[in-house]
Amino acid sequence: MQRVLIFGATSAIAAEVAVLHAARGDRLHLVGRDPARLAAVVARCEALGATVTSSVADFDALEANAALVAHAVETLTEGAPLDTVLIAHGALGDQLASERDFAVADAILHTNLLSVVSLVLPLVNRLEAQRAGRLGVITSVAGDRGRPRNYTYGAAKGGLGLYLQGVRTRVRPAGVSVTTLKLGPVDTPMTRDHTKHPLFGKPKGVAAGIVAAMDAGADEVYVPGVWRLIMPIVRNMPEAVIQKLAFLSGR
Repeated sequence: MQRVLIFGATSAIAAEVAVLHAARGDRLHLVGRDPARLAAVVARCEALGATVTSSVADFDALEANAALVAHAVETLTEGAPLDTVLIAHGALGDQLASERDFAVADAILHTNLLSVVSLVLPLVNRLEAQRAGRLGVITSVAGDRGRPRNYTYGAAKGGLGLYLQGVRTRVRPAGVSVTTLKLGPVDTPMTRDHTKHPLFGKPKGVAAGIVAAMDAGADEVYVPGVWRLIMPIVRNMPEAVIQKLAFLSGR
């Protein structure tokens, strides 16, 4: 049995991750923003026989996140080691609005970068002190290349990926794994207004990929795996070429 802590547990993907761990008999503590949606995820996991505790939190309240982490860890572990942590919260925001109003840009960067760092910091210190454990953080393929349709969100995710590289190298000698989970677009409520194409992942499949990557202690993983083939091409393509390709340079 693992002790598994999930932040952003009410997202469609994180909920499926929680269910997978519940089915394996792991003990869970789930943290989310929406009480009703959180209760629904807890109920799904308990129906599988898992022991589940939960707490409601606003991850954008940065000054409260260290205490939030401490409470969640102690509730879950009761002094035992913490095995696995997934940080899954985020928000796409409104790209066009972020180009006109700094407050919108600030909110996107705040949620997708600063609030995540404010959770990673106390969590990774805890794992490093116990000299074991796994931390997984959901980022995005949007962080690999700045494109007009989502570059504010992408900048936050790209910065987060760089931060996690440093954290990963720092804590490896302590036996702690830090997995950067670079997700392609997934068919969830967050992308309800997006035109779907064959490369869109499904929450259950993506969740299975996340659990497998974290079990393996992987460093950086593209989920679904097809993006591992696509993104090096996009990332290394000359900017002059991207500017001529409507499917990359368009809105």
